[in-house]
Amino acid sequence: MKLFSRLYVLVMQWARHKHAPWYLSITAFIESVFWPIPVDVMLAPMALAKPHKAWHYATQATVFSVLGALFGYALGYALWDPVVLPLVESVGYQDKIEIARNWFEQWGIWVIFIASFTPIPYKVFTVTAGLLQMALLPFIITSLIGRGMRFFLVAGLMRWGGEKMERKLMHYVDVLGWLCIGLAVVAYFWFSR
Repeated sequence: MKLFSRLYVLVMQWARHKHAPWYLSITAFIESVFWPIPVDVMLAPMALAKPHKAWHYATQATVFSVLGALFGYALGYALWDPVVLPLVESVGYQDKIEIARNWFEQWGIWVIFIASFTPIPYKVFTVTAGLLQMALLPFIITSLIGRGMRFFLVAGLMRWGGEKMERKLMHYVDVLGWLCIGLAVVAYFWFSR
């Protein structure tokens, strides 16, 4: 079934759209606060569609992601009880916040770097950093470094791969898509035991 091929063509059309940079900025901002879809999902096709703008897109994603992180920090800092806690409870994230607290106690500032660079949900740590009243300047610097490294790596890989990578991706996108679905299902059952 060629489901992912059709989606891939659609995503590449969106990536070339004149408003795509605005969508990237919005996605980067809200992903740092609550959005479950990673910025890479927009950044990668945009950098692949326009490799000459890859570094610009990576910078844009980094800046707006850190601005979103500051908003998440402010929510945790000033509005935890009236706003954030009811939302956390409604989506069942209490255990994730508790894990984030423990990680902050164990690793301090390194948690922000790890969450900003890896697929760990960064949003949980931005809000928790505010809740725990982490020092703001180290939070900003570490977020800039971690997010920047991640987004420039993604943009760099797309720029480096260019049209050749786009053709290869188009050829294997269905296999990769179904493989990712399979891995997600396995991970879900593995971690929900």
